[in-house]
Amino acid sequence: MSAITVKSGFRFRPAHAVMLVVVLSVLFAAFARLTGLGILRMPEPEVVQYRDLRFADGADGSVGISDAATGAVVLIIEPGQDGFIRGVLRGRARERKLEGMGPEKPFRLARHVDGRLTLEDTATTIRIVLNSFGPTNVEAFARLLPN
Repeated sequence: MSAITVKSGFRFRPAHAVMLVVVLSVLFAAFARLTGLGILRMPEPEVVQYRDLRFADGADGSVGISDAATGAVVLIIEPGQDGFIRGVLRGRARERKLEGMGPEKPFRLARHVDGRLTLEDTATTIRIVLNSFGPTNVEAFARLLPN
């Protein structure tokens, strides 16, 4: 008896298994991204109070905060005070400058029904959840809302 051997042109190797896993992972991720499958979306909590604010640097290093609707001065931050507010504003001003925007559009400080406090840059639509930075920093911004 003679043995018949069949030689296949393709051999499945470990490298093929790895490539198959990578390709399937990319395909599943793309499918989930395009269809929204598996994405949890939380509805935005309702805003219960807000104030549109403008910020202006003073010649002496102070920061003037005014109500965008009325122009009334809400607070003047002296140099060396309220470092958190100054830091947030510097970051937002830098972002606006990089995108070629000026200080024309106000910032919206809002308190939500769930107690969150957010600061939204209406020019760039970037929203910062201030509660992420702790109660002391939340209180620094909360005093800018009307009583």
